[in-house]
This record gives sequence, C-alpha cells and structure tokens, in this order.
Amino acid sequence: MSASPPAGTPRMELPSLDEVPHPRRWALYHINVYARWLIRRRFDVRLHETANIPETGPVVFASNHVGIIDGPLLAIFTPRPVHALTKSEMFEHWFLGPFLRWAGQIPLYRFGSDPAAVKLALRVLREGNAMGIYPEGTRGAGDLVRFNRGAAYFALASGAVVVPVTMLGSREPGGGISSLPHKGARIDIVYGEPFAVERVGWPRTREQVGLVSGLIQKHMQVQQDHALALTGRELPGPLPSEENND
Repeated sequence: MSASPPAGTPRMELPSLDEVPHPRRWALYHINVYARWLIRRRFDVRLHETANIPETGPVVFASNHVGIIDGPLLAIFTPRPVHALTKSEMFEHWFLGPFLRWAGQIPLYRFGSDPAAVKLALRVLREGNAMGIYPEGTRGAGDLVRFNRGAAYFALASGAVVVPVTMLGSREPGGGISSLPHKGARIDIVYGEPFAVERVGWPRTREQVGLVSGLIQKHMQVQQDHALALTGRELPGPLPSEENND
C-alpha cells in the first residue's frame, strides 16, 4: 500500500545531516544472537511474516505498545538492526542509559519538541537503515486508537516505507504497566505489509502529515486485525485504571 502527497507539494531539500553522527550499530549486529538465546530461555518468542521486511532501504518499524519489554523485543528480534526512539528517562539510569546508547537506541524527550532525536532518526533513515517508533506514544491497550504523527513525519521526510509491527503477549490481560509475562509465555511479533510513502521535501504542512498519518493508522489497524486472526490471540486490554503511563 502507498500514499502520495497532494499535487503541487513543494519539494525543497532538507538541510544536510552530515554533522549528525549515526547511532552506534556494532551492538545491534553482534549481541542480538546472544540476547535472543537469553530471552528465549524465559519466553516463547515467535516471529511471523518476516518476508514483509524489506532487505534494504530505509524502514520505519511502527509498533503497537502494550508491554514494558516491547522495545527490547523489537530491537533484538527484528531481522534488521533497529534504532528505536526510546523515552529519555530510561537513559538517566546509571546502567541502562549507557547500555541503550551503546546499543544504538535514540533518546526522545516526549513532552515537547526534540530536534536532536529527530535529526538522529533522520540520519538513520538517510543512510538506508531502520528506526523504530511507537505511534501510540505510551503503553496501553495496544489497539492503535490513540495515534501520533511521528511515523508519518519520518516516512514523508525520508521516503522510508512503514512496516507495521503487532506485539502480542508482551503483557498479559490485567497486567500492570511494568508487568512481565509469566515464564514460558508465548510472545508473537507479527510484521505487517509495508506501507510506501513518497518523500516530500521541506516544507511539509500539518495537513499533509495528518493525512498520511491517518492512512498509516488505518493500514496498521487492518494489519493488526490480520495479526490477531493469524495468531488466534487477543490484545491484553487497557492498563488497570489506577495506573497512569508516563
């Protein structure tokens, strides 16, 4: 599936990103084999329809967000190395912060504009690599009803295809915000059909981004329905009402 901007769209080149260093990639290539083995000692992780992942070129992996381990699962199990936008608070931890940077993840300040994160993500895509994003913004039911425009923006700015990802089983029904599945639990990761977006140079309008974002949301919802039918599973439902995901 694909989306094209309205006729007459300005097509000016973006400023150079040569001064922006590409996030580290060594760890994504060399630790994932061990990390997969380690995680599979506790969980039954299954990948589905990986043939939908383009072997080359820029990709935005856009995933629903239900559990605390969605980020590591996306980065570790996706066949292509993924530089995921990760909330900046996690980089403040004395151990986790250096590890995330070493593993090539991108810190994102979620409560306002973050030009540094945007430039890093665009650099990843401009180099023909893959980034990860959670359009829902926070953990929750994972039904894609709440949907931010970041995936559309990065696709329009780079011409990257958007590959929907459906996470199932990374949080059990009734589980809290930081809960983990029980030992031996099955976790399904389903890669949906790519959604192609034609690159649009600066300036882009809010209307353009909003239109493409709506199309991506609908595409992801269709792909999620397919993932649920394929695996015979259901989403975990909303977080307990007393919890607020920050």
